[in-house]
Amino acid sequence: MRISLYPLLCVATAVTALAGCSTTGQSVAAAGPNGPIIDRSILEMRHELDTGQTSSVALVKAYLARIDAVDRHGPQLRSVLATNPDALRQAQQLDEELKQRGPRGPLHGIPILLKDNIESADPLPTTAGSLALAHNLTQRDAPIVANLRAAGAIILGKTNLSEWANFRSTHSISGWSGMGGLTKNPHVLDRSACGSSAGSGSATAAGLAAASVGTETDGSITCPSALNGVVGLKPTAGLLSGQYIVPIAHSQDTAGPMTRSVSDAAVMLAAMVGDPAACRQRAADCKITDYAAGLSTQSLRNKRIGVLHFAAGQWPAIEPIYAQALEKLRAAGATLIDVTLPDTSRVGAAERIVLDTEFKADLNAYLATTPATVTTRTLAQLIEFNAGSARETVLFGQEIFTRANATAGVDDPAYKTALADSKRLAGPEGLLALLKGQQLDFLVAPTTGTAWRIDSVNGDQSSGSFSSLPAVSGYPHLTVPMGSLHDLPLGMSFIGAPWSEGLLLSAGYAFEQLGKGRVIPAFRESVETHVPGFDRPQ
Repeated sequence: MRISLYPLLCVATAVTALAGCSTTGQSVAAAGPNGPIIDRSILEMRHELDTGQTSSVALVKAYLARIDAVDRHGPQLRSVLATNPDALRQAQQLDEELKQRGPRGPLHGIPILLKDNIESADPLPTTAGSLALAHNLTQRDAPIVANLRAAGAIILGKTNLSEWANFRSTHSISGWSGMGGLTKNPHVLDRSACGSSAGSGSATAAGLAAASVGTETDGSITCPSALNGVVGLKPTAGLLSGQYIVPIAHSQDTAGPMTRSVSDAAVMLAAMVGDPAACRQRAADCKITDYAAGLSTQSLRNKRIGVLHFAAGQWPAIEPIYAQALEKLRAAGATLIDVTLPDTSRVGAAERIVLDTEFKADLNAYLATTPATVTTRTLAQLIEFNAGSARETVLFGQEIFTRANATAGVDDPAYKTALADSKRLAGPEGLLALLKGQQLDFLVAPTTGTAWRIDSVNGDQSSGSFSSLPAVSGYPHLTVPMGSLHDLPLGMSFIGAPWSEGLLLSAGYAFEQLGKGRVIPAFRESVETHVPGFDRPQ
């Protein structure tokens, strides 16, 4: 049975134009002045706000109504962990400021969602999905949030995530947390939304905010973006501040935008960066461009693109869809060169040592800064807390926590060797050597496969991606929708050298305009219920 959202959207009749309820009783899609809110870009909303066709208050009310209809009821995506009780007040202030002074920029009065491992000064705890942090009300903005707020963005709420950013168990279930339960994929509800930024991907795809912010250590922006059919950018490590974000590993962690279009990602990234001087303090070679101004439909012309493929036979049904996407790049004037990544087995072994070691050190340092209401102050205490909580361990354990807690610290020679090896093998001897050796502008690849069935017994069943080398090296990685297979979205990855966000965004924008690969969520119960003849003979 296909789930229709339209009857469910009539929950706030005071905002009929935006929330999707007609005064005559006829239900319509959640709409803005010029179309469904699920299709509105940030720049389109900007125009509507500036011309008085809508207001920030109306946008907030519309999104809250849609969250109630789609996330709390109806399909029950469980992608939004908590909404901000201060959002309407923020919207009112920004509406008044817009009338008196004009917009601060593209994000003025635009509602966005934050992954719930990112602190904000709003009356919301930052939980990382864990019951142990249920009272982690820090009353401080992470620098990226302060930058978004300074740009005029409204913090609409916090999104669900794979608990502890998917770094607790080797048998975890993407999108599940003790605080929020399981996030569903809005395209096919029994399929994974991937993680750890599952809620940000699902909510953005379902039109529950204008955009979301996710975080990634290895694949946690790009996988949920691809599987939920949205744009996701993992920036160069150091471009964005990681302060006041619940950590996994400082050498790989980064936040990034998750949006419904590449232009929205460019706008979000520019606001998140804030003052370029701060980036140069983190990384002396930091390079920042005007991401939105650099977008061009002609940006693929004369580009040399390295083309990566899955192993032969790994995803035979995806190969023709990827081939069609590559033809669009070629038709746009690009030269395509098939390439192969170097062996990554040594990278993976070194990465595990780095992540385990940094997690213990970084998490203990973070917990020491939390309010007194947080009583678990070390990783060892978290392990004890989880062991005594039936809710936390109902589906999987904490083997990674235990393994990390046994590490010897960042002064351990084994850690230092692993860190140096992983960075060298993934970066200078890996991606950078491939780019320079073939004189390539960037690489493309299928981001990952299709969303797998949620399996509460065996955990995630992911079958490969191209996230590890850009994650370990710290190089940028953009994913853009390239179509779907049986209603399951697919993404194309654009991977480049450090600080090449502008190049990747412009290339992704050109592909997006040619490809038109994004699909609107259908909220189907399963793929099989819509395959003719699947459940009965013809």
